[in-house]
Amino acid sequence: MKIQTQTALLFTVLTALLILLISFTTYYLVTRYASNDFLKRLELRVRVAAKLRFEQNKVSTVTYQELRRQYLEVLPREQEYLLTWDSVANIFHPQVKSNLPQSFYRQIIAAEGKTVFIEKNKVHYAGILYRDEGKNYLVIKSAVNEFGNNLLSTLFRIKVLIFIVGVLLVFTAGIFFSRKTFQPLRQLISKVQDISAHNLHLRLEPKKGKDEMTELAHTFNTMLDRLQTAFETQNNFVSNASHELRTPLTTIMGEADIALKKARTNEEYRQSLQVILNEAMKLDHLTSSLLALAQSGFDGKKQRRTVVRMDELLVEVKHAVDQLHPDNKVQLHFGELPPNEQQLSVEGNYHLLKLALTNIVMNACKYSNDRPVQLSLQVEKGKIRIGIIDEGIGIPSTELKYVFEPFYRASNTDRFEGHGVGLPLARNIIRLHDGELMIRSEEGKGTAVEIILNSQH
Repeated sequence: MKIQTQTALLFTVLTALLILLISFTTYYLVTRYASNDFLKRLELRVRVAAKLRFEQNKVSTVTYQELRRQYLEVLPREQEYLLTWDSVANIFHPQVKSNLPQSFYRQIIAAEGKTVFIEKNKVHYAGILYRDEGKNYLVIKSAVNEFGNNLLSTLFRIKVLIFIVGVLLVFTAGIFFSRKTFQPLRQLISKVQDISAHNLHLRLEPKKGKDEMTELAHTFNTMLDRLQTAFETQNNFVSNASHELRTPLTTIMGEADIALKKARTNEEYRQSLQVILNEAMKLDHLTSSLLALAQSGFDGKKQRRTVVRMDELLVEVKHAVDQLHPDNKVQLHFGELPPNEQQLSVEGNYHLLKLALTNIVMNACKYSNDRPVQLSLQVEKGKIRIGIIDEGIGIPSTELKYVFEPFYRASNTDRFEGHGVGLPLARNIIRLHDGELMIRSEEGKGTAVEIILNSQH
């Protein structure tokens, strides 16, 4: 069921309940009023009847009759009963044929002149006890509340009709307004359905204003921007990766093919095998880098995390660089470190962090021709700042925005070996640890890389 239909039904049910509550309350109040009004009129008649019978010597009977004719219309099926009560023998004369319960008579006697009411078979009875000249009389009047019954029956039919018509009108109005309300959403759905992998450049047109539909359109456009970037990056990645992998493979196959065409000397075979080994090592390094780059795109939940002290990690990075490039001039600068080791620690994957920092430091050494490289560590306001500054060739300002794209290499790096994977890999690893990686560079003067991580403290 569509949301607009659910909204209309919910609105209809709530309104129907409200109509029912109002109708029930109205019907109940009218019933009480009609019943009380009829009982008051019946009570008035029973008292007038008693006075007409027992006070005719004190007040003119003609006057009573005139008042009754002018102000007291005859009620539907009105009847009058007069019973004599022998209080000694506790006997009533005559016996009324209405089959009224004896408890009704007892209540009249106990009421001592107050009116007692009872209803039987839709006939209302009102009775009072009257004493005259030492005798006890029960004066009873009966009538049917036909006007009230007709009124309530008509009112009930009207309420039912109003309820049915009201519910239908409310449901129709609910459907109409829900359709109007969800019309922008249906338009968004229609436009989104037209967007596929082949036309990711299309965007939704958000309307003016700050309503939910505008925010939804903006959210969709932002998501489409990310998807388009991801698709383009993936296409570039596949294209560049296939090219980078094909180059050493072509060299290996070509060298092996040349070596096998005719007999060679041992030295020539050695040279061919050395070329194949070098290209195979390049291929191994490239595939390892590609695997690390792919793994660094995970959400990090499957990677084991521990508490890593960054000062100790930087010492390990320096040791790893010394083993790979003994002639490096990497200089460690720790400055003033806090005494609390938690301020120097982050929660993360030790090997990934070491890989990221080693790649950046190795790049600094390579592109600066082993000039001095400063590797520094600072802690301030719960942030760990790691700086890598070199005096190398730098990056052209117009190309700086592309350095995080896989396999991208700046135009001034032709004489240096590389695959353009180190920086994208490092940035992915730092992002996995909720950190930031920023680069400042000037061509011919050097590059400064700053990494910011959150400390445990």
